[in-house]
Amino acid sequence: MTSAKAILEQAEQRRATGQLAYAGAVTPEEAMALLNADANVRLIDVRTRAELDWVGRPQVPDGQYANVEWVRYPGGVPNEHFLEQLTSQAPDRNAPLLFLCRSAARSKAAAKVAYEAGFTKSFDILEGFEGDKDSAGHRKHVSGWCFRNLPWIGA
Repeated sequence: MTSAKAILEQAEQRRATGQLAYAGAVTPEEAMALLNADANVRLIDVRTRAELDWVGRPQVPDGQYANVEWVRYPGGVPNEHFLEQLTSQAPDRNAPLLFLCRSAARSKAAAKVAYEAGFTKSFDILEGFEGDKDSAGHRKHVSGWCFRNLPWIGA
């Protein structure tokens, strides 16, 4: 098993390689390993409440999960209170935060905004919760948290 330190070093290497605007990126498996290794790590799910209700969410250790919507449903309007809500859910700006969305688009944007606001260990979870679409247009069959058989709670 890879240590939390080694995972974070790999995530930071991805930052350098990909010229990311946040602390780095982790795979879904690395995210789960970090959550299990360090009680200070928080998974910040930026999907809408509707997505959680209809699709499900990761099952992670107690106290390490928070939902802070990046956009609101319905309408897809930006959550103007994102940073305020993030701060209330993750008050330690030096704790590792792992941002997750459906397919790793919104999570990248959220990690960037959090990083710029002083959350120094803001990481994107690559592939997202549902991952990319397959040839039939369905998710959860190509990549992502669910595809990787990581624990999750269905809708």
